[in-house]
Amino acid sequence: MELSELKGLGPKRLAALAKLDITTPEELTRLLPVSYMDATAPLEPDQVTGGSLACFTGRICGKPASHGKAVRAEVGNGRAKLTCIWMNQPWMREKLHAGTQLVLYGMVQMNRTGPVVFNPKLVDKGQILPVYRTIPEIGQKTLRDLIRSVMEQMGEGDWIPEEIRDRYQLTGHREAMMHVHFPESAGELEQAKRRLAFEELLLFQMAVAGSGGGRNAVDPLPIDPKGLETFLGAQPFRPTGAQMRAIRDIEADLGRDVAMARLVQGDVGCGKTLIAFAAIYMCIKAGGQAAMMAPTEILASQHYDNARATFSAFGITCGLLTGKMTAAEHRRALEQIESGQWQLVIGTHALISESVRYHNLRLVVTDEQHRFGVRHRTMLSDKGLNPHVLVMSATPIPRTLSLILYGDLDFSVVDELPPGRKPVTTRIVPEEKETGLWQYVAGEAKAGHQCYVVCPMIGEDEEAGPMSAQSVYARLSEAFPSLRVGLIHGRLPQTEKEERLSAFYEGRMHILVSTTVIEVGVNVPNATIMVIVGAERFGLAQLHQLRGRVGRGSEASWCFLLSEPNERLRFLCSTNDGFEVARKDLEIRGAGEYFGTRQSGAPEMPALALTADGRLLEESREAFLILSRDPAYRDRTAEILDIAGKRYQGRSAARN
Repeated sequence: MELSELKGLGPKRLAALAKLDITTPEELTRLLPVSYMDATAPLEPDQVTGGSLACFTGRICGKPASHGKAVRAEVGNGRAKLTCIWMNQPWMREKLHAGTQLVLYGMVQMNRTGPVVFNPKLVDKGQILPVYRTIPEIGQKTLRDLIRSVMEQMGEGDWIPEEIRDRYQLTGHREAMMHVHFPESAGELEQAKRRLAFEELLLFQMAVAGSGGGRNAVDPLPIDPKGLETFLGAQPFRPTGAQMRAIRDIEADLGRDVAMARLVQGDVGCGKTLIAFAAIYMCIKAGGQAAMMAPTEILASQHYDNARATFSAFGITCGLLTGKMTAAEHRRALEQIESGQWQLVIGTHALISESVRYHNLRLVVTDEQHRFGVRHRTMLSDKGLNPHVLVMSATPIPRTLSLILYGDLDFSVVDELPPGRKPVTTRIVPEEKETGLWQYVAGEAKAGHQCYVVCPMIGEDEEAGPMSAQSVYARLSEAFPSLRVGLIHGRLPQTEKEERLSAFYEGRMHILVSTTVIEVGVNVPNATIMVIVGAERFGLAQLHQLRGRVGRGSEASWCFLLSEPNERLRFLCSTNDGFEVARKDLEIRGAGEYFGTRQSGAPEMPALALTADGRLLEESREAFLILSRDPAYRDRTAEILDIAGKRYQGRSAARN
């Protein structure tokens, strides 16, 4: 069956679906609901609260009234009532009769006269109606009708073997799809969500296995162990045991006849840069050329300064390739790279652009932000190069999630901090102590230290309030005119963001007010205070990442959480271990939200986003190992790999 054969799908609606890459009936069924209107247990009018979506029931009180384009009615139960207003829906007046009992669903707002709901939906008690993302030209009812039409013609086939379904108590595929779109009970819906989320995780792992199975053959690099010891001995601090384990892993990889693909995962401040520099040293001393990619130009410049200071004593030449270069500078840089005069090239993702030709590129080190994955490796391979790839991640991730996200990479975990590094002290500051906090921040700034202030919103399009970056910036600028206060957020032009970050990095700014754009930023040893406004709005792992912006120098550092105390924030105050924070975050928020909000390069997994069942990670990993290792499933595994490849297309969406 073709999508165009469905009743109700004309050219405009087909075009609207095509913009979402929905071109087949099967793809239409994978357009999963983003939420549900649950009318199984409607509230009474005296039970509703403002600021939330609610299903409520009551009788029409008196005669509905019309005011211009609005129809207004009071719904109550004798103890309380609320006001319902339908805008531009004059036909609603014919459905509203005094004394009629209704079940309605909508967003409850509070005003001076009590609760108000605009354009509530009429629903049947006991229904659970799916709510889909808004698609131009196609209404919610039409979408439901189209999907039901496809579902009624769907076969019973299931690609997960029956033994696996039984082991993990999974419903069948068709049953799960029907129940996720048209559930008749909350239990049915939860079972459907669980099956489809399990399916996504399992398919993704199969896609990873399929795309990472054939690493390119390379000539082993001749590593000089004595030279490496000399290099490490010249550093200000002896590497920790965890750093040395990672360096030994890389040393072994570089000496093999297949290209390295390794993730080095560690907490903020664990010394990943030294590990990267050790890899670069081994590569260059073995006759290769290395490239190091950073997410921003200012961070690339900082890496360049560190690299020159580190490598100059060993006769290794470094170069920086940025977008700010003049045409002449850019041309000379390309010549230095192609001739091999620059043994180490540092820059942003421009390092893999078509205009760059390398002399003998054997190693690429990249920040997690760039997800140097299949597509990028293919681009370099097309130039006749098969470089070793080292991905550095400052995001601690629970082991099972790492295996799923990075299944095509070997990985080394750096779980020690260098000696002498002072842990950041974290404290919760309730609203009544906010004034004192700002006075303390101002005092520290006047004493020569710098401070980050991170806010959950910008304040332009959102309803600007005291937690917005613009509001906090204005208040601090007015309260402390002698201090240089800056503002940075994601809507600023990139050049302006870079300039303001540079000013803070160079010490020309005392306080930097920001949104989470500084989560991956520069190393500012003089920054000793992090204030997170509205801390309850952030996930634990994100709070930990923000906290990692300070504590990078020799001075004691503080992270202040401007919020009322709760269990999550108290937990953050109790530990500086990023892996423990990540484990707790996964436990609290579930795998779906972890994929959806934490991992900027994570795959699109709509079913996983519907569930908070963190056990699915372990269970899907077990199932993957069973299917990939048991010869009894060899024929079925080939079929699943084909499905996985079509679904995720070699992970291109996830890793690049």
